[in-house]
Amino acid sequence: MASTLAPGAGGTAAAVGDPVGASARAPGGAAGVRNIAPEADVSHHGHVSLWGYGLGVWLRSENRGPSDLAGVTVRVRTSVPLAARQELPRECLRAGRSTVLCRTGALRADGSAPWQLALELRLAGRPAEVVVRIDTVWNGGATDRNAKNSEHEVLAPATGDEYVF
Repeated sequence: MASTLAPGAGGTAAAVGDPVGASARAPGGAAGVRNIAPEADVSHHGHVSLWGYGLGVWLRSENRGPSDLAGVTVRVRTSVPLAARQELPRECLRAGRSTVLCRTGALRADGSAPWQLALELRLAGRPAEVVVRIDTVWNGGATDRNAKNSEHEVLAPATGDEYVF
């Protein structure tokens, strides 16, 4: 079966039919059955706080399904560079001058096993404010139709107060 484009809502187009080179059989061998990507609703919520050279990021990630996820990679980006030396939790790594990536582990579809993280980052200077961006970089290939609850941008003045996202 050749792929064709079908118009969707809002002027989008979706591929209909088998992708080029794809088999018409699912792993179980049923003819005409295609694999469908899992769907999940990942959300990140928490707060950030800026004081002196320190930036705290407290994060709670959960999945409201309908599919379980083996894990998610969360990206935390800052508008100012991080200090050269960082003590990061074992599930996190530095991915650039102002970026940290963290893996969540499994997230159940019913939200019953949220993942929590507390990051205490050191900044290269003492900014009056910092913008923190939090988003999902990888979710195992699942479709997330509500990305707004997993993409956040927070302005944190250097007051030591908590700014919620």
